[in-house]
Formats: sequence, C-alpha cells, structure tokens
Amino acid sequence: MRVSLRVEGEADGLALGPAFALLDAVAGAPSLLAAARTLGISYRSAWSRLATIEVALGRPVAVKTKGHGTTLTSYGVALHASLAATFRRLGPTLAAEEIRLADALRALRVEAPTRMRIAASHDPLLLGAVTDRPEIELAVAGSLDALALLRAGSADAAGFHYGARGVPPVPFDAVFANTGLVVRPLFDREQGFMLPPGNPRGVASVTDIARLSLRFVNRQRGAGTRIWFARLCAEAGLGPEDILGAQTEEFTHQAVAALIATGAADVGMGTPAVAQRFGLAFHSLGWETYFLAIRADFPGLARSEPPDTLDLFLAAIAQAAATTLGYAHPASSYPGSPYQSEVCG
Repeated sequence: MRVSLRVEGEADGLALGPAFALLDAVAGAPSLLAAARTLGISYRSAWSRLATIEVALGRPVAVKTKGHGTTLTSYGVALHASLAATFRRLGPTLAAEEIRLADALRALRVEAPTRMRIAASHDPLLLGAVTDRPEIELAVAGSLDALALLRAGSADAAGFHYGARGVPPVPFDAVFANTGLVVRPLFDREQGFMLPPGNPRGVASVTDIARLSLRFVNRQRGAGTRIWFARLCAEAGLGPEDILGAQTEEFTHQAVAALIATGAADVGMGTPAVAQRFGLAFHSLGWETYFLAIRADFPGLARSEPPDTLDLFLAAIAQAAATTLGYAHPASSYPGSPYQSEVCG
C-alpha cells in the first residue's frame, strides 16, 4: 500500500502548497509559459495564480521583462526560499509518517475472503460448519454427483465418502490419483442402521432386514451411504429385489430418520447424532472417512496468513468433529474391532 502525505498549510487565506509549486516552477523555468507546461496548466491559469498570490500577500512576486521572460521579484525569491526551506525540513518527517501510516493501514485492512463453491454429500456436521459463512456456497449432492460437479468446473471442492477408510474403490480411486486435485480427510464418522426406539426386531445386519421384510429407506443414487449399503448387500449375497423399499430414496439423513420416526419406514442408514435427535435406536455398522477434494489451483491452498476461507472452514470442521456424537478427527482409533474388518468385511 502506498501512502502520500502533503502539507496543506495556508497564510492569510493563501494555500501554501500550490503557491510554492508555482513559485518553484517559475524559478526553474525560462518563462511563465514553460513553468505552466511544467505544472500541466495553461499560460492564462499560471498568470491568474500569480495574481492570486500577490493579492493575498499584497506584494508582487513575479515580473515579466521583455526579452527575459518572467522572473521572480526579490520578494518572490525570498518567499520561494522560505517555503522551500520549510518543505525541505518537513520532507523527512512526512516520509517517516507515510511509512508508519502505510504499515498501520495494511494491518487494518481486511481482505475479502476467497469465495468457495463446495458440492458435497449431505452431512449435518458439514452443514453446520458453513452456517453464517456467506463466502462458502454449498450445494448438497451425492458423492458421485459432487465429484462430477467438481470435474465440470461448477465447484471448487467436492465432499465425498464411500463407507470405508481403506483403499478407495472404483471410481473414487481416480480422485486420489488426479494431480489436479488435493484430497484432504475432513473427519471420520460413524454410520449404522437407524431403527424404531429400542430396536424391537433386533436388527443387526442387512440379512435381518431382508429376512424380516422390513421397509428400508435408501439414499439417492450416487450417495456414499447408498454405495455403502449396496456393498453390504453384495457381501451378504442379496440383491435390490431382496430389500423391501430399496428403491425408496431420500436425500438427507434427517429425511430418512423422519420416515422411521413417523412409522412410515422401519430402517435406514444414518449417523448416531441424527438417530438421537429423532429418538431412534442406532446399530453401528462402522466408521468411514469423509473427504474433501479441492482444485489444486484454488487460492486458499496457497495462503496461510491471514487465514482464508479454506483454513477457517477446516478449523470449524475439526472443532465440530471433536465435540459431536459419532464424529472424530480423521485417522483416529476406535474401540472394538479394527475398522477395516468392521466395515469392509
């Protein structure tokens, strides 16, 4: 930031800065016309300004001599010298103040945060982290749809998950191999079956859902939770036709929980925090990692001071994950069976 300070003093109503500029130009030029050109004003304007100075001070400061152009009178020379000495003494002080003021204004300046467009699989914790953050534009979509929006350039980042913490399956493996993206684990979260209070049918697996002909609520196509459920069915040797209501789709954990809470469905997948909010039973299926894939050229990746949109967003996510039921910092260890065997079989 550049700062420029100048003296705005006056004497008997005469602005001293402009007066000195004109006297200085006349003193250093062979004619008033040349002085006017130096100042970027017209010849008539230069004469008018000289007249203004003389009226204010009551003494002639310049004289036009035939064959010698316009020169300062002895009074004009003395006035020019006095003003020059004053401005010369003030010069170092003004320069030092310019530096101090520039530093102060730079410290006060708050740069507009970088806008960030995120397409992400639905998650209550993530939604809470972007609340009251107008610099973040969030579009909720299934994991695969969110990644498609990122590839199309309609988003700067995509939040996704696939129901595991191990080696990513196809097509998610391509995301981690893409050098144009930076993939960061946002949080680990627990998912499982949300069931009527007390889990009266004793549901513990997809086999139980099929055997008992329970009404299941699925997530939309492309959702990471749906991908997880499909894998569980495949591991149990079940097809979509074996699960009653497998084609019933909802777009959020809350919508699934609401159907179960009202008796319109018997079981669906979600997080323990959502199950608790709706007064439902929860049977854990394991933990997974929720990732954020970010364009490698996104400005926030290269900035560290001051914290920008991405830094503040990641900090809010980390704080919320540490204090929310069923969430944890990524790569944390969990009690019980190793995660890989618990989730992936």
